[in-house]
Amino acid sequence: MTEVEGSVSTTADARTIDLVQLIDQLNIGRFHYQLLALCAAAVFMDGFDAQAIGYVAPSLSQAWHLAPGALGPVFGAGLFGIMIGALVGGPLADYIGRKSLLIFAAIFFGVCSLVTSLVEGEQQLLIIRFITGVGLGAAMPNAIALVSEYSPRRHHAIMVMAMFCGFSLGAALGGLVAGLLVPAFGWPSVFVFGGIVPLLLVPLFWIALPESVRFLLIRDAHDPRINAIVERLAGTPVSAGHFTIGEERHEAFTVVQLFTHGRSLATLLLWVVFFMNLLNLYFLSNWLPTLIHDMGISISTAAFTSALFQIGGTVAPFLLGWLIDRHGFHSVLVVTYLLAAGAIALLGSVGSGLSLLMLTVFAAGFCVVGAQSGSNALAASLYPTSVRSTGVGWALGIGRIGSVIGPVVGGIMLAQHWDRPELFLFGAIPALCAMAAVAAMWLTRAPAASHEESLKQNPQGA
Repeated sequence: MTEVEGSVSTTADARTIDLVQLIDQLNIGRFHYQLLALCAAAVFMDGFDAQAIGYVAPSLSQAWHLAPGALGPVFGAGLFGIMIGALVGGPLADYIGRKSLLIFAAIFFGVCSLVTSLVEGEQQLLIIRFITGVGLGAAMPNAIALVSEYSPRRHHAIMVMAMFCGFSLGAALGGLVAGLLVPAFGWPSVFVFGGIVPLLLVPLFWIALPESVRFLLIRDAHDPRINAIVERLAGTPVSAGHFTIGEERHEAFTVVQLFTHGRSLATLLLWVVFFMNLLNLYFLSNWLPTLIHDMGISISTAAFTSALFQIGGTVAPFLLGWLIDRHGFHSVLVVTYLLAAGAIALLGSVGSGLSLLMLTVFAAGFCVVGAQSGSNALAASLYPTSVRSTGVGWALGIGRIGSVIGPVVGGIMLAQHWDRPELFLFGAIPALCAMAAVAAMWLTRAPAASHEESLKQNPQGA
């Protein structure tokens, strides 16, 4: 009998199954890989669509004869919509479920992306980017929560962070697609691609994506889907019994619960981390293609080079997740944010030599996007099932305020002809602020930040 079968049978024979303990005992298997692939696909299109406007910005500015920095408000409008989507979508999913929200979000931003390809002016583009953002914002917190709720504790960080690679791959693919499609078919073709793919994924989500079994148990312990999902998860039949979950339950407004049970300080510091790093991430993602193009590099090469920022972020979670699962969130994230500040500052001093520029862009993406994926996993670990989507959604929502400010401020600085070194030194400051906030969480040892304690009590995840 395998380890998984033994743990399930023993628990099932007792007729009372602790669901969280069962999930923690399981090895990573086919169910987990399928879940990771589906959630990564959801945030893949989120990443693609969210970054597409940045990659087509140079071509769009030329086609519409726009001044430098003129697309800053458009970038900000899309990110403001994402903020609204995260703030609303997270709490809503804690009432109706993660799966339903993910399917709705895919349909919503797929249709909006198709509409984006038809706009004919700045004002129309600004409006549709805001509306699209609402759908994009609802997807991410629910994908993070869903993966987190099926992750064994000893693999929690690396699973959530591996899923987030879908976002980075989507954003990177935006650069590759832009480089291939824009010269041949014009900028609207990028948004046609970004609209068709999520709509094609919807039937797959409907059929294969499981609802969170923890969510189902908290809402209705007699839901017939629970036993079927547990059997799929365990990979073996489970005798009928009573499932339990040793977590607090809430019926009140879920946002309030982010500040109860000793979570107030951890929540506020987490919001600082998200605000600062998403300001950085979107400042760089939106303006890197333009800044690199302004160095005398062609639009296509600038798009490919900028894509290395997201490729670096795709590689990072596997190393950082492994380190976090062994050493805890705080120490790893403090070092990563410090390295991010150094890599961003270095971007301002490298010349137009393509090899060194590509290496530096990759390093910046590794640290900035990698740190964000680690912060996502940290957010998911801070909150119980009943408010997990709310906690992650509000952290992302507050962070999106930073993501709105970053591109807009970048546009203002470009319009005022800031030098490239000054622009990237500005980008290093938020990374240092995020590092300080994580360090404060580490030093204060907020009760909600229990991952390190879990590691100490269970170092091998047994």
